[in-house]
Amino acid sequence: MKYVLAGASGLLGKALARDLVANGHQVLRLVRRAPGTPEELRWDPSRGELDAGALGDPDVLVNLAGANIGRPWTPTYRLTIRESRVATTATLAEVVKQLDRRPVLITQSGVGGYGTDLGDRILTEDSELGDGFLADVVRLWEGALEPAQAAGSRVAALRTGVVLDNKAPAFQLLSLPFRMGLGGRLGSGRQYFPVVSLTDWIRSVRFVAENDGVSGPVNVALPTPATNLEFTEALSMALHRPAFVPVPASLMKAALGEFAWELLGSKRALPTRLQSNGFTFHHPTVTAAISAALS
Repeated sequence: MKYVLAGASGLLGKALARDLVANGHQVLRLVRRAPGTPEELRWDPSRGELDAGALGDPDVLVNLAGANIGRPWTPTYRLTIRESRVATTATLAEVVKQLDRRPVLITQSGVGGYGTDLGDRILTEDSELGDGFLADVVRLWEGALEPAQAAGSRVAALRTGVVLDNKAPAFQLLSLPFRMGLGGRLGSGRQYFPVVSLTDWIRSVRFVAENDGVSGPVNVALPTPATNLEFTEALSMALHRPAFVPVPASLMKAALGEFAWELLGSKRALPTRLQSNGFTFHHPTVTAAISAALS
């Protein structure tokens, strides 16, 4: 199959591209600079510019582009977070309409779309999107797929939890206090904390691309949701480090502002659509996912 990847320079994009090439697929990477190889194609999503003719005949378009949400959400940076996701998805959706054969269009999304704090409520792909900045971003982000869907393309939005890998900035940030002997739960620790191993995230992308019955929102998170306390205990055991220094919610809110709710808020998301279509996880528990990330 021929894949076109946007956001191929990030951790997820590089890992996905390596896996696809290793399994015999063709990968064309979209870049915003002058292409350095025949496997790269320049585009400018801020202007909606992408040469449809230069794509050839792709089977799958995957959008992984998006500014880091772990920075302070100033008014200017909120715009950057939103536009880096919406403009890229919209550009790909418009290009789909120009192709003779409609490819599958997959965009990364996030479980933050369900809202800031949902307690013990089970969240499936049929659950409504919630309130908050990231929920609003997800509405626009996934809504940008509509032109491609209307043109007859199968579209999917991967509502992904935190992807665990030793090289992932989010996992490095979460594990650093433990490596220093200062780890602990975040806030009460009772909040559900959706995560997934990098291996299963890659397998999820390929599964969605290759299975015609999968479309729309797709939760990508452990089938056995873990609380932050359970995550903390599993990480502590895996690193052979204590976990006796909890981080107060008030301190996190003061330091991180609204972003703190992405760590303190509870999201008990289940990968219902993946599993109902036959997907099985290699790392179905938080212990297995953390072990895979550290290996």
